Formats: sequence, structure tokens, C-alpha cells
Amino acid sequence: MVAEVDSRGIARLVEQLHSDQARPRFGAGRKLRLIAERRPELLAPHFDAFVRLLDHPGKLFQWEAIFVLSHLARVDEEGRFDAIFKRYFEPIRGPVMITAANVILAGARIAAAKPQLADRIAREILGVTRGRYQTEECRRIAFGHAITAFDSIYPMLRDPGAALRFVRRQLTCARPATRKKAARFLRRHEPVSAGRKTGRRPASRGAPRDRSAR
Repeated sequence: MVAEVDSRGIARLVEQLHSDQARPRFGAGRKLRLIAERRPELLAPHFDAFVRLLDHPGKLFQWEAIFVLSHLARVDEEGRFDAIFKRYFEPIRGPVMITAANVILAGARIAAAKPQLADRIAREILGVTRGRYQTEECRRIAFGHAITAFDSIYPMLRDPGAALRFVRRQLTCARPATRKKAARFLRRHEPVSAGRKTGRRPASRGAPRDRSAR
């Protein structure tokens, strides 16, 4: 499907995202996600259209935009993502945990595409500690997503201390799944912290597998 789509087909899919009917809207969203993963350069001319969707009142539109823009970072030779950086990561502070989680996981993909932004992205992800969500459990879930993102970008960080301290604190998190993520992260990365003093750096794990946080 991706190989066959042309510029007019792309424009039609972007337009269908605004359809009043759910079926064409969701169908377009699925196709655009696939194109973003496999051929992000085809969507690059529509960068601004996806940026506008970040402010759409419908959460599904926001999630589609978050996902697509994270892949467009791979072909962003003009630095357009840098101009929307703060706006993109703002949802991490709530109030919608699913939106925050989508942005957190997308942050790891963006760091893989733009390693020079990794430390800035890590600071934005740490904003989860100041986030205000619907429930305390939502907060704990968001913490778990943050650990997943840090697991991917940790080798890219020049100053990983704050991320490491955040993960250590989650060893006592009330959510078992988040505690397990923290323990697994520390088994992988705490020895690396000591190794950095000798100049050794591990290979990057890359961005987490694309998945929605819905």
C-alpha cells in the first residue's frame, strides 16, 4: 500500500482525517501511521497539518499527530521539529495520561532520530514527576512509560544522573509493573553508569517498538 500511494493519495488521507464519519477517519489514521513508519518522507510536505492536529479537541487526532510527527523527525532536515519542541512535549504534564504516555514514548523515537536532542527530551520526560493526571494510578502508569523511554535513550544521554535517580525511586512504586520496569532498567544500566568513568559507552538500544499508549 505504501509503495503505491502518490502525493494526491497522501493529501486525500490527510483530508479524511477530518471526516465527520468514523470509518474513513480511522482508516486514514491507520494508513498514515503505516506510511509514517515506512516512508516518512512522503508525509513531510504535510508537517504543518499534523502540527495543527496537536491542538485538535479530539484526543484521537492528537495521538495520530504525536505518532506521525515523531517519525517525521527522521526526515526533518530543516529543523522544523525544533521549532515545535516545547509545544510537542507539553502534554507530558497532564491532565490526560494516555496523551502524556504517547508523547513520552514518541520522545524516544525522536531522540533516536535526533540524538543531539536526547538530553532535552530526557528533561521533558522527567516533567512526568510534576504531572497532574486524573488519578494517582495514572501517574504511576506514566512513570512506567517514562522508564521505557529512558531505557531506549539512556546510552545517548550526556548527563544521565537525573534519569537514573528517577528510575531508582520507582523501585518502591505502588504499581508492580512500574517497579518491575525500574528493576529491569537498573540491571541493564547501573553498571553502565560506573563504566562511563572509564569512557566506555554501550550501544544504543534504539527507540522502543512503535506502539500506541492507548
